[in-house]
Amino acid sequence: MIGLPEIRPGDDVAQLISQHARLEEGDILVIAQKIVSKAEGRMVALDTVTPSEEAVRLAQEAEKDPRMVQLVLEESREVLRVRPGALIVEDRRGWVCANAGIDRSNVQQDSGRETVLLLPLDPDRSARLIRDRIQIATDRSVAVIISDSHGRAWREGTVGVAIGAAGLTVLSDLRGDPDRHGYELQHTTVGQADEVASAASLLMGQAAQGIPAVIVRGLDVAGAGKAADLQRPRERDLFR
Repeated sequence: MIGLPEIRPGDDVAQLISQHARLEEGDILVIAQKIVSKAEGRMVALDTVTPSEEAVRLAQEAEKDPRMVQLVLEESREVLRVRPGALIVEDRRGWVCANAGIDRSNVQQDSGRETVLLLPLDPDRSARLIRDRIQIATDRSVAVIISDSHGRAWREGTVGVAIGAAGLTVLSDLRGDPDRHGYELQHTTVGQADEVASAASLLMGQAAQGIPAVIVRGLDVAGAGKAADLQRPRERDLFR
């Protein structure tokens, strides 16, 4: 687990992690999305947002702040579901999630202005840049996962998922492999980047734990995948 100072816009996350952690060759570094978004300046004060008519209408239906809904619309490709307390969208990166991943938790509020945090513009690119900078700073090659907490359509509770990745295979295709009794697996593809992100999120916590990064060691998943590979193509989406 890695503790870091409060991240501000413009901070070098890779350099800070390199200074606070002893990384080894082949480590997987799981980083909370929030510190990446903060470093990239993805904070918005709600008093700077002017809601559109569509945002006001959806806000009434979802019982949410129209300014927040306006940001969600700006960060989304499509609104999928609306009900009181819930606004589910496909965001600009292709993730299906609540509120386009926009959140207020663990965001320092300055001068009484309510500020929210948006997801990184391109989390896979962010992961690649952090990985490259860590390799320069430490002379060690590590994999990087940027994780976020997402809900699931058919199960209660949020879990950590990979929204950005670099230096690892995000999907492990076991189709054709035999099981212990010789049966050839037909459909088994493991979302191993999500599994690593979820395991790390148990240590990160969701509230005031202050652990924005976790090192996973001893797991051989090196590869060249990206988190976007985890998105199910629309033609294979049975629920939309």
